Amino acid sequence: MLTSLTISNYAIIDKLELDFSSGLTALTGETGAGKSILLGALGLVLGDRADSDAVKQSCDHADITAGFDTKNITDANRWLTEQGLDQDDECILRRRVSRDGRSRAFINGTPVNVQTLRQLGELLIDIHGQHEHQSLMKGPAQRQLLDDYANHAQLLDDVEQLHAELTETAERLQQLEQDTADRDNRIDLLSFQTQELDALALADNEYAELDDKHARMAHAEKISSAVHQAIDDLYNNEEANILSMLSHQLSSLSEIAEIDNAVQPGVDMLQEAIVQLEETVSHLRGYSDTVELDPAELASIEQRIQSILDLARKHRVEPEELPVIHQQLADELNQITHADETLDELRQQHEALQQKYTTAATKLSKSRKKAAKALNKEITAAMQTLGMKGGQFEIVINSDDSIVSVNGIDKIEFTVSANAGQNCKPLARVASGGELARISLAIQMITASQCRIPTMIFDEVDSGVGGGIAEIVGQQLRLLGKTNQVICITHLPQVASQAHQHLRVQKMSKQEQTRTNVYPLNQNERIEEIARMLSGVEITKQSLAHAEDMIVRAQAR
Repeated sequence: MLTSLTISNYAIIDKLELDFSSGLTALTGETGAGKSILLGALGLVLGDRADSDAVKQSCDHADITAGFDTKNITDANRWLTEQGLDQDDECILRRRVSRDGRSRAFINGTPVNVQTLRQLGELLIDIHGQHEHQSLMKGPAQRQLLDDYANHAQLLDDVEQLHAELTETAERLQQLEQDTADRDNRIDLLSFQTQELDALALADNEYAELDDKHARMAHAEKISSAVHQAIDDLYNNEEANILSMLSHQLSSLSEIAEIDNAVQPGVDMLQEAIVQLEETVSHLRGYSDTVELDPAELASIEQRIQSILDLARKHRVEPEELPVIHQQLADELNQITHADETLDELRQQHEALQQKYTTAATKLSKSRKKAAKALNKEITAAMQTLGMKGGQFEIVINSDDSIVSVNGIDKIEFTVSANAGQNCKPLARVASGGELARISLAIQMITASQCRIPTMIFDEVDSGVGGGIAEIVGQQLRLLGKTNQVICITHLPQVASQAHQHLRVQKMSKQEQTRTNVYPLNQNERIEEIARMLSGVEITKQSLAHAEDMIVRAQAR
């Protein structure tokens, strides 16, 4: 829910910090006091288009920050996690608008674009009475509300799963049919390519081994010369070799060690060095026997390597990847060769899935139409209590078996007639903001337990009503506040008296400057504000008593 709203340098607001609680919050004030400015600021932080005129005169920028408790908002939490923007159960939205019209947006301190801000905003707040942020204007939200009302979770899962399987099978079938059309040419090419690779018969890791062997044989003479020279210098040279000299020094130092034991560590290390050199000579002798000086074999290896490189270039891969390419081409050749069998199997599978999908989608459609009849009656009845006598609500469901979507075969549209004798029109085309707000309220009254958006703002939901109907509107808003956070901008005391929290918007002029401020009201201040709304400029004892009675009766419910 919305927990806080901070506004700086916006329109005629210098600095405003508001805290919100659960339940019903009434926002009242004189006409022109600035209630719409608050909605404008809130809309801005939810992703509305920025307007430089909203920046307070003499200021460089306006700044709006909204805080939300998302602990129980499943959709918003999932979205935040997917975007990598989650932060415990708290969410902070911020928007800064500069005098030049540029703006910056942030979610939990991370810069985002306005579209991203708007996506999240639509999961957090629903503003009724304005077309912005009005989820009920949108077809997906209407479908979802009906499905939630009818508890269609399992039916939707079934349709979604079958749709995924059907889509995958259709794509495979289409690809295979396309491949089959060019099958003969493709078979010829694949056969030629696989025969070349069959003839090459490249073993795993063969190229690397050949490359190593070629390097040794190509430099065999150099290697052999270096190895024999090393053996001669270390051991074979009769006149002077390293091992002979070291042995002589070992003998001399051993005699010295008998005189002074401090030389013994050097004697030991020299002994180890002689042993290491003897092993080196032995290793080099064995290695020299393996050095091959065979020009014929070298030529054969070079020819083999060249054949491998030629095919690798042909297939545009590294030589080591040829065995993988060979297997892939063989698999494709096998698949195309047996394409008719596979194609028949896929067609049968696709037809079976199509029947299963149609059955599941039809079952969902029938359940939707049944639920829609019940919901139509309930919402129509609720409209009568909200000052729309003769009004009618109707959910239009058009089913089309040719539609294959993740949500079934139905096109769902909410339609309404606000007055008796009028034909129902799409909800999005209802012209009156007040009527739209009350229709939205009627829908929310019935579907509150299924509402996915926790905070609802009703902008002058009481427009055009009064007396007993206004009191009913207030009672329904208070009732809705038990399951949702409800913020209502109202001019009617019958509505304001029902609030759990009351905020007053006040405009003040001083030294040719106008400012708007908002104050939370205590019990006595609420009585005075309700009395003002009842009697106007002059507040009488009777209006104060009436106001107190209205508040007490509302709190007793």
